[in-house]
Amino acid sequence: MLNVEEHGLAQAVELIRNAKRPVILAGHGVIESGAEEQVRALAERAQIPVALTLLGLGGFPASHPLNLGMMGMHGEAWVNHAIQEADLLIACGMRFDDRVTGTISTYATKAKKIHIEVDPAEVNKNIKVDVALIGDLRTVLEELLPRISSGHGGRDGSAWIKTIESSKGAVAVRDIKNLPDSGHLYAAHVIHDIWRITGGNAILVTDVGQHQMWAAQYYHHERPRTLITSGGLGTMGFALPAAIGAKFACPDREVWVIAGDGGFQMTAAALSTIAQEGIKINIAIINNGYLGMVRQWQEFFYERNYEATPLVSPDFVKLADAHGIAGRRVQTRSEVASAVEEARSAPGTFLLNFMVEKEDSVYPMIPAGSSLHEMIRRPEKDPLMET
Repeated sequence: MLNVEEHGLAQAVELIRNAKRPVILAGHGVIESGAEEQVRALAERAQIPVALTLLGLGGFPASHPLNLGMMGMHGEAWVNHAIQEADLLIACGMRFDDRVTGTISTYATKAKKIHIEVDPAEVNKNIKVDVALIGDLRTVLEELLPRISSGHGGRDGSAWIKTIESSKGAVAVRDIKNLPDSGHLYAAHVIHDIWRITGGNAILVTDVGQHQMWAAQYYHHERPRTLITSGGLGTMGFALPAAIGAKFACPDREVWVIAGDGGFQMTAAALSTIAQEGIKINIAIINNGYLGMVRQWQEFFYERNYEATPLVSPDFVKLADAHGIAGRRVQTRSEVASAVEEARSAPGTFLLNFMVEKEDSVYPMIPAGSSLHEMIRRPEKDPLMET
């Protein structure tokens, strides 16, 4: 049984009742606890928008009108701004790590904070909170929810949500996936088309780097445990062997690898295991000829002094063929959909080598030592999009 102090629950209820601009922060603990229904009930009952960590994606349906999107270092700008403007944060199974807070001293200074967390060591470790509810997230929420009435405290949740929506401005319209075909192939196009064609029902297994962030931004997860990623551990080479494990665990599910050309080379020998076991997965290599995230930092902060980031890769399609695995090289935006369909319909594992724009970057980005709202945004006149 839960041992949450009655005083703490009462304090949390009072903060929720009085909040005008609350935000729920949903982390990996939502999925680990199996608290998806309880978080959704809290959000809907009190009309509170939800921001998610990278590892929390899938813990709250992407299509839900209260889902703001991903927060943090490469989160959506409006999400980070909403957190900075909030007067209450309800942290559900997340740790306030530096990837989601930016500079701690300027993080959500206007907000009271409720932290629901199973590990007492994580509470007040990075961010000081006003109310700590220690325990399994689902059990804590089951204690809290009966005390939260619909339209709690008479707050007009729609006004706050409209404010957040208006802060998006033209960003969503200018999103690179929505722009006309300029002859360039972007990772955003690839991942958006994989999401669209699979209906968001695939299990996505990512490596580490730019493609990991693009996958988080452009593949929209409706259900938990559909994004398998090593998070902030930086485990290059993770995706291919992890996807093999995912397929064995869920043999009837569609499994996609999203990997960079650098990380893929680190565990490409796992193609032998795929061939030996005769399993069916789809492999999308986002090939930009660089260790992309390191290159991005070298571009932004070191005047394009590209040291040890340009890559020479083997012909991945030929490498797949050497293992008896079919593959295809894709160079234009118009080819993406047919390539994805070909991979899906193939009886065995299929490798797609997407030759994407070499110097595209992940936007937004919070530089080291900056506040959550101090993001580098895609330039209004991006030379990559003009030719």
